[in-house]
Amino acid sequence: MCHGSPADQLHRVCLIRSDGNVVKSFGGPKGSDSQHINTPAQMAVDRSEFAFVVDHNNSRVLLLSSQLTYVREVMSCEQLKWMSLRVHLDSDRGRLYVGVNEYNNDKFTAGR
Repeated sequence: MCHGSPADQLHRVCLIRSDGNVVKSFGGPKGSDSQHINTPAQMAVDRSEFAFVVDHNNSRVLLLSSQLTYVREVMSCEQLKWMSLRVHLDSDRGRLYVGVNEYNNDKFTAGR
């Protein structure tokens, strides 16, 4: 699960048990270094339980291990150029799709 809106203190990706308790997590207070995220918008998990996380306000996509530890930045803000909100993993084809949108004057004006 991803959680953390701009006003929240915690911005994390968590593995939650069926009883609602957090088993493990990545993140904490919002930030932009390799150990923090700022508004995680969505994630996709591969067959090996690695997670691709859209770090919305940092305009990047991170790869986390099955233990929710940082592996690497998969896409940077320079590569995305626009606001990223969505991600889809096609495991059969080995492709990661990241939706990006241009945002001007409080509205989305284009996307790809």
